[in-house]
Amino acid sequence: MSAIPVPVWSIDPRTGERREQAAEEATEAAVDAAVRAARTALGPLADRAVRSAFLRTAAGLLDEARPELVALADSETALGTTRLGGELTRTCYQLRQFADAVDAGSFLDVIISHPDSSATPPVPDLRRYKVPLGVVAVYAASNFPFAFSVAGGDTASALAAGCPVVVKAHPDHPATSEATVAVLRRAAARHGLPAGVAGLVHGFDAGVTLVAHPLVAAASFTGSVRGGRALFDAAAARPRPIPFHGELGSLNPVVVTGPAATERAEDIGTGLAASMTMGVGQFCVKPGLVLVPADAAGDRLVKALGQSLVDVAPGVMLDHRMRDAFVSGVGERSRLPSVETPVAPAPGDAHTVAAALLTVPADRLAAEDGPHDLLLEECFGPVTVVVRYEDQAQADAVLGRLPGNLTATLHVSAQEASSGSAADLLARLAPLAGRVLVNSWPTGVAVAPAQHHGGPYPATTSTSTSVGLTATERWLRPVAYQNTPEALLPPELREGNPLGLPRTVDGRREG
Repeated sequence: MSAIPVPVWSIDPRTGERREQAAEEATEAAVDAAVRAARTALGPLADRAVRSAFLRTAAGLLDEARPELVALADSETALGTTRLGGELTRTCYQLRQFADAVDAGSFLDVIISHPDSSATPPVPDLRRYKVPLGVVAVYAASNFPFAFSVAGGDTASALAAGCPVVVKAHPDHPATSEATVAVLRRAAARHGLPAGVAGLVHGFDAGVTLVAHPLVAAASFTGSVRGGRALFDAAAARPRPIPFHGELGSLNPVVVTGPAATERAEDIGTGLAASMTMGVGQFCVKPGLVLVPADAAGDRLVKALGQSLVDVAPGVMLDHRMRDAFVSGVGERSRLPSVETPVAPAPGDAHTVAAALLTVPADRLAAEDGPHDLLLEECFGPVTVVVRYEDQAQADAVLGRLPGNLTATLHVSAQEASSGSAADLLARLAPLAGRVLVNSWPTGVAVAPAQHHGGPYPATTSTSTSVGLTATERWLRPVAYQNTPEALLPPELREGNPLGLPRTVDGRREG
């Protein structure tokens, strides 16, 4: 890392021009200082009442700063004030939701087994709950400057678990990151928490240094397969390996049955167009591979999809590097044998992209290690690949070659839905993804207790979720106390349940 300060510039993606210097890249010493400052916050953050109040205050202050934050984020991402306003609302909502979870205490997962001498072997007095891992490194995402960035779900869930964070800011929105962490620190000050409870560093080298720091206990990442895998490997190669929860890439396959296409081809086509172009196709759950019957009903669906895409205005991607990768990626895929381009990206200016649609016969994807394997890799941006299948065997062959995904979607007819005749097909999708949808679209991830945002590799590097209340599980580890005198037990595990926590006692749920 350079000892000479390296400026971090805020860039306007609509023009490619520098807006302002937002920060400086963190030196190795600065990363160390941020991690050590976070470490000092572990003690103060242990008070559940303090940290739930901190999360609620943070939500309130973010809401108060809404005009400034939304305008700033739009200037750095071109995602639009309407979309960003909704994303900030979601971010504030999940902070409050995690505050409620902290107060309820269910995430501590208190389990008590009283002594039982009649069991084989005999059961001693055992009392188990979960404790924070320590400092968490959060690698912010490019496409969600609020919901998956400095104050996003990874940060909120880590703080709720009692873990301070050091965020590695994404270079696409450094000024937004600085403004957001300032809000979190104001909230922390109101509750006597040190500013280090929410650290922030900039720069590629800083990110590499952060994951290797001996006081970092776990890490989260949302981004590319290449970048995420490099950090994952670095986390595993440490003298003391740490959990690394990475979200790396996803095709999010969709299967449309023949009866569904016959029943509502046009509706499915227009719905797909809206989903795949949402946010200029820069959602991690964008449907990128769609299996459609190779018949007249499938033709109608593809026609409706193409007509809808033509009406979508060109958009600005998050940065020019992503734009160039999208243009070259679509071009490379469109040149493969038997790949057709019903909607080719229209020529635009140097800053925008138009939606694209590619089609390919299913048999081209059935062969192992062929050139068409490129179609089984995510292309970030507003493009989808429609795979035309002749029969269910062809569809199954394609599904059998897919990597892990965040989502998998099945569109069935009303008769298939009511009779259950598509149950076997739905069961074949479940091993491919962490969230399985029927007759809907994957874009839009609700923040709810039952939500799961994760999936088999390379969608994620673990089995955990990054959205929903169970996201706290990533930052906790269980500890069991055996035959421990009451006076020595943590209050959470004492017999009289002085904190009024939900718990399981001798197999029975209480509270």
